[in-house]
Amino acid sequence: MARRGAPVSRRSGSTRTIVMVWACTRALLAAVLLHTVSTNDTTIGRALGNWDVQHYLAIATSGYADRTDMAFFPGIPLVMHVATLLGLPAVETIAAVSALASLAAALAMGRLGGQWAAVAWLLAPMAVFTVVGYTEALFCAFGLWAWVLARRGHWWGAALLAALACTTRISGVFLVAGLVLLALAGGEPTVEGAVDCKRTTSPPARIRHAVIAALPLLVVVAFFAHLHGITGSWDAWFSAQRAGWDRSWTTPWQSLQNTLFATDPASWPDEPTRAWIFRFEIVSAAAGLVTVIVALARRAWAQAGYVLTQLLALTTATWFLSVNRGDLLWFPMFIGIGWLIARRPASRGADLVRAIVWLLVTLADLVLMAWWARLFFLGHWAS
Repeated sequence: MARRGAPVSRRSGSTRTIVMVWACTRALLAAVLLHTVSTNDTTIGRALGNWDVQHYLAIATSGYADRTDMAFFPGIPLVMHVATLLGLPAVETIAAVSALASLAAALAMGRLGGQWAAVAWLLAPMAVFTVVGYTEALFCAFGLWAWVLARRGHWWGAALLAALACTTRISGVFLVAGLVLLALAGGEPTVEGAVDCKRTTSPPARIRHAVIAALPLLVVVAFFAHLHGITGSWDAWFSAQRAGWDRSWTTPWQSLQNTLFATDPASWPDEPTRAWIFRFEIVSAAAGLVTVIVALARRAWAQAGYVLTQLLALTTATWFLSVNRGDLLWFPMFIGIGWLIARRPASRGADLVRAIVWLLVTLADLVLMAWWARLFFLGHWAS
């Protein structure tokens, strides 16, 4: 009985740790929000409603009347529309939903990579995007739990959650690709602290699971068909990306050159902080590449494919754009970070140094998280 109870006890302790870190980090972001509102001529609704939130709000109220809005999937606008029907403020409601979804995503991260992977995800510098009306929190809540269920062999449940993830952003296509690879591979390695992966050895079973995993693509097809019904073009989503964000096929090296130009503060005389965001875009892309290499070395083929397809999509546009936010979706990266955090040297002195280093890194990270959140709340470019 003691053996059976020990894993349950460890899982319970891990869950408490994740919930505690979630509460503390969300409290920090809330404090930054309140301080920003109190020291600037703005309101909570305006601070939470910058950038893409306005596009989602427009879709929630008027549908896809503006062709530029067709770059956005309907999941977030649907939640905002329901909030409006219930008499709730749409911007504040979707922020609350995102904050709760970030907890669900963190708990799933704990199942995939252990508690330290979840803690690393919650401490991500760009965490502000998981507490406002952006897609990252909802996508991760659905997508990461879909991956957890797939690892346990519950493919129909995984397909359902992946379908919900596909309603939020185009990244659902890459999630489905990763799940199909996971099915065909028959499983993947498990890191310490994560839930075990159920292996499938039968080739027919692998193919059957892959077919089930591919079904959520029908959601993306349905959305594109809806846009075709409005515009008469199957290219409506891509056209919106080009028109609104100057995104078109570019070689990775040319995209990098364009991004390097954007890292010069002189390129943004009225808002020099933009240069820092583009510098972080390059760092994020490099982190994604390292993640792919590590996943391949671990023979985690599905995880490598999941990150690689997104990395290629984000680095073959006009410039590196929104790669910082893309990091939040790359759970294999946080599995790796969690593994590094959990490693403890044999000597007591080295362990003390390790603890001090991680403490300093965490403090610096929290400062960066607060800075990033303040940028967004003030309406500055934040990726």
